[in-house]
Amino acid sequence: MDRRVLKTREAIMKAFISLMAEKNFEQITINEIADRANVNRGTVYLHYVDKFDLLDQCIEVHLVQLQQKCLPSEEATSFTSKELLLQTLEFLEEHAFLYSTLLTNKSIPAFRNRMMELMFQQLGENIDMSEMNKDRNKEVLKQFLVSAAVGVLEWWITRSMPYPAKEMAEELWALLERNQMVPLDV
Repeated sequence: MDRRVLKTREAIMKAFISLMAEKNFEQITINEIADRANVNRGTVYLHYVDKFDLLDQCIEVHLVQLQQKCLPSEEATSFTSKELLLQTLEFLEEHAFLYSTLLTNKSIPAFRNRMMELMFQQLGENIDMSEMNKDRNKEVLKQFLVSAAVGVLEWWITRSMPYPAKEMAEELWALLERNQMVPLDV
C-alpha cells in the first residue's frame, strides 16, 4: 500500500481514537474526525464507508496488532507461556491510551466482544481436560477462562494499570495454573 495512503489512514484512526477518549461514539461526526486528522471530509469517506466502518477497521487493526504480539510465531496457536503473556501485557502497557479508550467508551462494546472472540478462538483445544477438569464441560470451561481473562485485562487497563505488567503476568499465570487452565503444550 502507498505510504501516503497509510499515513492518511493512520491520521484518521488517531483522530478517531482521540475523539473517542473525549466523547461517546454516537456523538462523533465525520466532520470532527476529518478536522482532527487535518484531512478533507471526502478523504475520510474515500477510506471508510462511515464511522461504523472506521470503528470496525480500527478494532480489527488493533486486535491484529495485539494478536501478533501475543502469538509472535506462525506455529503458536495459543497463550503458550508466561513469557508470551508478559509480552502481551507489556504491549498493552505501551499502548495504554489506545486500549483504555477502546474499552471504556460506553458506546462501543464491540472491542471487548471482539477481544473475547479472539481469545476464545486462540484458546482452541489447549485446555487441560484431565484431573480436576475431566468431568467438566469444555465449552463452559473455555467461556469461563475467556470471560475471566478479558475481565481481568479490562479491569487492569481501565484502572490505569495499577500493577506492572510483570506482576500481572505472574498473577494471571498462577490463576491459570491453579485452575488447570494452562495450555497443554506448555
